Order: sequence, then C-alpha cells, then structure tokens
Amino acid sequence: MDDIDRKILNEIQACFPITERPYKYLGDKLDCTEDEIFLRVKRLIKDGIIRRIGGSFSPKKLGFVSTLCAAKVPEDKIEKFVEVVNKYSGVTHNYFRDHEYNIWFTFIAPDMNLIKNHIGQIVRSTGVNDILNLPSLKTYKILVDFHIS
Repeated sequence: MDDIDRKILNEIQACFPITERPYKYLGDKLDCTEDEIFLRVKRLIKDGIIRRIGGSFSPKKLGFVSTLCAAKVPEDKIEKFVEVVNKYSGVTHNYFRDHEYNIWFTFIAPDMNLIKNHIGQIVRSTGVNDILNLPSLKTYKILVDFHIS
C-alpha cells in the first residue's frame, strides 16, 4: 500500500460518498482520477484489505433483531462450520477467536424465532451443538475509525 491507498482507506471507512460518481468525488478530493481511485479500491478488495463496502443499518430501527453467537467448534470442523454459517444472508460477521468458543458470528433477522431456527439448522448441518445465542440487552454505538498512516 502507498500513501494514496492509505488516504482512500481513511476517507471511505466511515464516510463513503453517497453520490452518483463516488470514485470521481474521491478522486477530486485526493487529486487522482476517477479511474485510478476505482482501480485502487478494486485492488484493495482483491487483496483483502477492504472486506466490504456497504451501508451499516440499525436492525432494531428497521424492525429486525440481531444477536451475537459464539460456537465451540472442533478444529477439524472449523472450515465446514464457517462455510455453513456464511450461507445465511443474515450473518454479517463471522470470525475466529483464540478461545474455547472459537467462532463468533452476528445474525440479523426479522425475528428471534427465525434466528433460533437457523441456529438449529446449523447445529444439524455441522454437528456442532455448543452454540451460544447472546442477544444484546442494550445497544451502545461507537465509531470505529482506524487511522491508516
């Protein structure tokens, strides 16, 4: 990554421009062409630096529920477990932790019964029985903005 890549990441991580031509807007702001910004973002996605570009919505305000799940997955089942979990459109994050409960994922759905149903399906598909469903009791929103230098 060079300085321009870092500037792009600093710009878009919290405020991706919602305009007809966001890459032109970024290019004008960063003294680059629209095409250069687009190609750089495309490369950053391909290289795994940018995982996702998209909106982040409050499930509760949209009438949905969300929960954090923690699973105790044997090492030989991790790959299959992650593959199964990631097939659900309501899963927004899925990550490994060095912990007894080693796979954590968030689930969003119209209601908690649907989430419980999906967790049951995951248990049956993977044979992993120890999945905690940890719905939030109170939501705290914080800005997570990583300055890339």
